[in-house]
Amino acid sequence: MPTNSITYPTWLTRWMEAQEITLWGAADLRNFSTPSDQTEKQFPFAISFVIPMNPKIMDSIQKGPNQAYADEYARVNNHIDELSTALSVEIKARGFQSRLLAASVRSDPVNIKGDFPHKTAATRAGLGWIGRHCQLITRPFGSWVRLGTVFTDIELPCGPPVEKNFCGNCMSCVEACPAKALKGSKWYPGLAREEILDVQTCDLWKKEHYFQYHKGHNCGICSAVCPYGQRLLKNSNSE
Repeated sequence: MPTNSITYPTWLTRWMEAQEITLWGAADLRNFSTPSDQTEKQFPFAISFVIPMNPKIMDSIQKGPNQAYADEYARVNNHIDELSTALSVEIKARGFQSRLLAASVRSDPVNIKGDFPHKTAATRAGLGWIGRHCQLITRPFGSWVRLGTVFTDIELPCGPPVEKNFCGNCMSCVEACPAKALKGSKWYPGLAREEILDVQTCDLWKKEHYFQYHKGHNCGICSAVCPYGQRLLKNSNSE
């Protein structure tokens, strides 16, 4: 089910159910710059969806990434790309424009970012907020997730966007970051990434210490210690 009571097109809801995607929504991106080519107008909407990571693997990386995490990271990214491709094909078959956003590609390696932030689409779709670790936090899965985004020109009911941080006074991720790259800032829409994270310091630390895992592309410590994720693990263990 989508994250709110909005009524989406039946075909889209059924498609998500068939793929066992339980957290998704649509985002209005008309005030944002989205990928386009010379023949297509800017995509005004995006469908954002969440794929959870394995909780036990996420819990295991509080002191640093391991091979199980690297494998899970790659598996989930591949799954997201497969789902995004399939959804894009489905949208085009219905006569609309569509373009997927790859799960994890740095199209701008200098500034260490992709074509568009998955997190922006997700917050605009109402799926969660940005924590002090500069990652999306969802109610069902914490930040132990990866995100998929498919741009489209289908006029969909959207949001409501999340515009508030629900981390309270928690600083667990900031204190756990071995690179000391997190600044402790409280997110709000429009806050620059640089106000939350020193991305160059973060990237350098990962490459120097965890290069054996995807060439230092990911770490995960700050996400592993997030109480919202730990709550998920406790609930799964009690079942």
